[in-house]
Amino acid sequence: MNPITPDGRYFVVNATLWRCSNPSLDDDERQRLVNELMDARRAVKAAKASGDPGEMKIARAAVQATKVALGERGPVWWDDGAPDLNRHGVKNTPYSDWYQTLAPTDR
Repeated sequence: MNPITPDGRYFVVNATLWRCSNPSLDDDERQRLVNELMDARRAVKAAKASGDPGEMKIARAAVQATKVALGERGPVWWDDGAPDLNRHGVKNTPYSDWYQTLAPTDR
């Protein structure tokens, strides 16, 4: 399991922060959006196989729209003014000290 920052905003993969879904989404809505995201990702795979650039554009737009709806991209879902550190290396963020406290097997 990937570690999640103490504030619940990010999970860490290969020392990179990735924004978590908005925790205020109710379970049914979150599941609906996750299902939609999986469909969109399958559409990207199909578009790659077909080689159709128009199909790829539509599929990638669907992934983007769903990730925005989940809160993983687009405007941040927190309201304390903290910056978005999505896709930043954890060592270059305020989470660096926390990350260093994790056992190597938990990273």
